[in-house]
Formats: sequence, structure tokens, C-alpha cells
Amino acid sequence: MNRVYNFSAGPSMLPESVLNRAAAEMLNYEGSGQSVMEMSHRSKVYDAIIKGAEALLREVMQIPDNYKVLFLQGGASSQFAMVPLNLMTKNRKADYVLSGQFSTKAYQEAKRYGDCKVIASSKEDTFSHIPALDKKEFRPDADYFHICMNNTIYGTVYHELPDTGDVPLVADISSCILSRPIDVSKFGVLYAGAQKNVAPAGLTIVIIREDLIGDVQEGTPTMFMYKTHADNESMYNTPPCYSIYMCKLVLEWIKNEIGGLENMEKLNVEKANLLYDFLDNSKLFKGCAEKDSRSIMNVTFVTGDADLDAKFVKEATAAGFVNLMGHRSVGGMRASIYNAMPREGIEKLVAFMQKFEEENA
Repeated sequence: MNRVYNFSAGPSMLPESVLNRAAAEMLNYEGSGQSVMEMSHRSKVYDAIIKGAEALLREVMQIPDNYKVLFLQGGASSQFAMVPLNLMTKNRKADYVLSGQFSTKAYQEAKRYGDCKVIASSKEDTFSHIPALDKKEFRPDADYFHICMNNTIYGTVYHELPDTGDVPLVADISSCILSRPIDVSKFGVLYAGAQKNVAPAGLTIVIIREDLIGDVQEGTPTMFMYKTHADNESMYNTPPCYSIYMCKLVLEWIKNEIGGLENMEKLNVEKANLLYDFLDNSKLFKGCAEKDSRSIMNVTFVTGDADLDAKFVKEATAAGFVNLMGHRSVGGMRASIYNAMPREGIEKLVAFMQKFEEENA
């Protein structure tokens, strides 16, 4: 069977050259006589892998020296608790912007540990846009200010970051990490589940400014302290070894085959524009996210008829365009077009949508 075009929101497709290399190294990694899946995380050969992955991430993302890179487990959802337990320690206050389901979950979890304020929300508009922010609502004594930069379910993204002054900005970047350059120095903490743009499920990346490490709320479990992992170079316990190895391969692909994040962004914008241009001119399909908030990673759309949506998804799947069904909470369709989705996949999807429109309009 030929490979399908996988539009899953995560776990998502990986670059084919990365998969081929992983397959070639599956039984014998660089002459070690063993697979990365089975080697000791304390071995010299694996030590080179994890340190190489960190060095590449620092290089590709241009991470300043005063930030720690942590390779953790637990998904981005574990960070919903780790962030307040480690950062909400001075005034026990934090500000949250609700732009989708995951920022809402982060807020609900953080409320368990202190005074959390909703600065703005676009829930009333079905999270179809990034909410407008009023700086007068920002609390100068908040311990941090939290956003979810790209909203996977709704297909929206921050095109302009909030100016939080001396309050550390914390961002969930799970579905936009490595999609374009980002100024890490503007953030106190960045965190991301790797299964969308970086590696298979299992790895969580945290990039944290060093001065934010150390003080924790009383009763914080040892495994939920950033200091535990920073002091032990992500080796306090067995890390997600194979996902970190795959992360390293993906970073090598971005650096050597793509040519860095500026080129990655250019390719991603071109891919997204192909699909958005079609939606803007279609008589059958309609994009869901407002234009000024559109994501280049997740494109949400509908026909306006639930039965026709279902028919489209069914026929698209049969034609080799899989996982186009929208999130169960919102319905419709969603094309997640992460880094590894080739331009050819978008071109063929648009051609299929044009044909479907002709047959069903």
C-alpha cells in the first residue's frame, strides 16, 4: 500500500527521510550492535544522542545560554500542573488567556494551586479567533502570564505576543514548535508535546529561563520540580529515549535538508496559503478561523452540512487523505499540515476538494 497523506493533529506524520533513516538504524545504531529502543540511557552511545538532540535544538531555535532545555514525559498536559507548582510561588497569582480547549484546561488545573485570572476569552465565539487583550487587565504582581500560542482544535495562532513586562510569559507551543523562528528570550517558559512537529508521542520539551528554576510550592512531587530535571540533565529517571533519538533526527532534517526555521516557515506559509486560498474562493467549503487569527499548522473548515461533512471525510479517507475529521468537540474538518506534510499533499487535497465541490455543490 502506498503511504497516505496523514492530516492528523497528533501524533502526526514524520519526514519520510527521517523514517527511512530510523528504519536503517533500527537493529544496529552506528555500529553499537543494538537498537536505540533497547540501549541503556546511561550508556556513552545514548549520552551522545541526548546531548546531540539538545545541542541541535539550541542551535535551530537559537536558545539563549541562560535557558535550560528539559526532555520530559507526561505530555504538555503535565505542564498544566508543573508550571504553577514551579512558578506560582511568590504572590500565588497567574494570568491566563483562554483561546481554546488546552489553554482552558491549563487554567482549570492552575486554579488548584493559586489565584488565576482569565484576562480574556474567545469562548463565546467558539474560539474562532485569538481574543483581544486589554493591558489594564494584566496584573503586574502575577507570577506568570500563560498563553497557548497555536490552538490545534480551532486553527488559530497568536500573530502578536502580549507585552507582559516583567511578568514571565509562559506558552504552550505544542502545535507550532519548530514551524517558524521564535524569539525565545521573550518567554519565561516554553513547553511542547513532541508528537505534532518533533517526534513520536512520549517526549515533552520544556525550555525554561534559569532564574525561574528552584522555588516550588510546598508538597510539589520531586518529579514535578524543574530543578530535579535541570540538575540531572533530563536523566533523573529513564527519559523517553527513542522519542529523543527521533527528535534528533528531525532536527537534523530541519537543519540540513530544510535549511533552518526561516526556510521552514516559508514552506509552511506557502502550504497554508494554498489551502486557505481555495477555502476563500470555494462555494461549498468555508474556513472556521477568522482570517487575522489563522494558523499555518491547523486549518479548520466546514461545508455547513454535517452529513456532507461526513461524506467528505469518508471519501477523502478512501482517496488516501486520512484523519481529516475535525475534533470531536467541534466537528467539521481539520487539516493539520505540520512541517512533515509535503506541498504535494496540499496540492492533491485541494484538487480532491475541488472535485468534491463540483460533484456536491
